[in-house]
Amino acid sequence: VQLVQSGAELRNPGTSVKVACKASGYRFTNFFIDWVRQAPGQGLEWMGRIDPEDGATQVAQKFQGRVTFTVDTSAGTPTKDTSTGTVYVELKSLGSDDSAVYYCARNPSTWWNDRENKYDYWGQGTQVTVSS
Repeated sequence: VQLVQSGAELRNPGTSVKVACKASGYRFTNFFIDWVRQAPGQGLEWMGRIDPEDGATQVAQKFQGRVTFTVDTSAGTPTKDTSTGTVYVELKSLGSDDSAVYYCARNPSTWWNDRENKYDYWGQGTQVTVSS
């Protein structure tokens, strides 16, 4: 199983950023993907979740209206046990407090409203820096 994220981003305040997370090595549509972030000196902050099977999303209240999760399942050739796909997070109206490392993580729970947020695989993280 691999979750590979796109590279570091530098953005001006007020702009937007889109981070990709390419998943492989398992049946992509069988697991939720969560996005969490960690600002310097802070703990992990849950941003939301996407179901790759149907594109349904949950967005943490703090980010509602500013964040969008999307999924692309069109890449690669699926086998009996594996398929490849990419999930994206787009964050708009960036402020300096959005500077953080953003992670995608595979959630093994089958409950859509799970909040234990225990993950079995993580992306490597994407540094997003917001600065003028």
